[in-house]
Amino acid sequence: MGKQALFSPISIKSKTFRNRVIMSPMCQYSSINGHLNDWHMQHYSRFAFSGLGGAFVEATGISPEGRITHGCAGIWSDDHLDNLKKVANTFKSYNCIAGIQLAHAGRKASTERPMDGAKSIKDNVNEPSWQTYGPSAIPVDSGSPIPLEMNDSDIKKVINDFKIAAFRADKAGFDMIELHGAHGYLLHSFLSPLSNKRSDGYGGSFYNRIKIIEDVVREVKLVWPQDKPIFYRVSSVDGAEGGTSWEENIKLISFLKSLGVDVIDCSSGGIGGSPVLAKSKIIPGFQVPYAEKIKKDTGIRTMAVGAIIGYEQANNIIQKGRADFVALGRELMSETQWVYNAAKFLGLKNSKDFLTPNYAFYLQRRDSQLDRDAEPL
Repeated sequence: MGKQALFSPISIKSKTFRNRVIMSPMCQYSSINGHLNDWHMQHYSRFAFSGLGGAFVEATGISPEGRITHGCAGIWSDDHLDNLKKVANTFKSYNCIAGIQLAHAGRKASTERPMDGAKSIKDNVNEPSWQTYGPSAIPVDSGSPIPLEMNDSDIKKVINDFKIAAFRADKAGFDMIELHGAHGYLLHSFLSPLSNKRSDGYGGSFYNRIKIIEDVVREVKLVWPQDKPIFYRVSSVDGAEGGTSWEENIKLISFLKSLGVDVIDCSSGGIGGSPVLAKSKIIPGFQVPYAEKIKKDTGIRTMAVGAIIGYEQANNIIQKGRADFVALGRELMSETQWVYNAAKFLGLKNSKDFLTPNYAFYLQRRDSQLDRDAEPL
């Protein structure tokens, strides 16, 4: 891998990413009844023309009860498709592979928006709470409601909801999907022995605990085009004593690879509340070792995520083969033209190709006129 590895193209199935920088799903909590609106159009547009290799729309609920909050995006109705199509088309018009993350929050649903406290909804007339679901009747913590233990009918509905959501995602024009199996949400809660105490075919042994994950992937693949990539987000570690072991996660990922999953998005934590280390100081790239080891142990492509900030840091992750993609979220909020600035930093002669033509024109003209060595007046 060359010195500018971050900008090496990579092909997965029929899709070629022009570089390895992906925008991570970032919940905006600004939807109304699951519908994207003007805020989302502005939000996603500014990233669409920022030179990214690909971008994911935020965690999108496969059902109303699968949302985290009242403000979460949704894909449980055909009525949601018009605005989702606009976002997908905007990404693709700027050579950015368009993705969407499909999610069910499970027992972590029915909460306030983070900016409102992120606690379970209680006594809110305008935005009432709703019934949460989980593999077992075990709350996330002492302040959370007890979820309804899912029966066979509930499980079949969730599997079908994922399937229909994937069908709609393709209909909306997305190039890739990510199935959210991390952070204590529904699929992760079935995997973890801390939240799954079932004694039927969806609990107990490791293979029973991943049965719903297997069923979701198999059903999704029936409707999702074979030439489009599938990402799967995992919590590489539960971050809680007695949670899913590293060895079990490696077995899960190897199994996902055999089912046809293309890339593992390597996050962590969340089974007992917030993601691991979220309430303490973190260091840049704190989850990169997970992506590196998963890639090494399973041979699957991985995406590193979590406080990836610096241009050289990101390039080194790809150059050293620690992951195949880097996912940026809040750093892109801070620096929308991160890709262009990284290209300049790494010495790419075509760095302005990662800008829109009108931006490139003005910046090239300024560079041709500006004496950067002169003393400012």
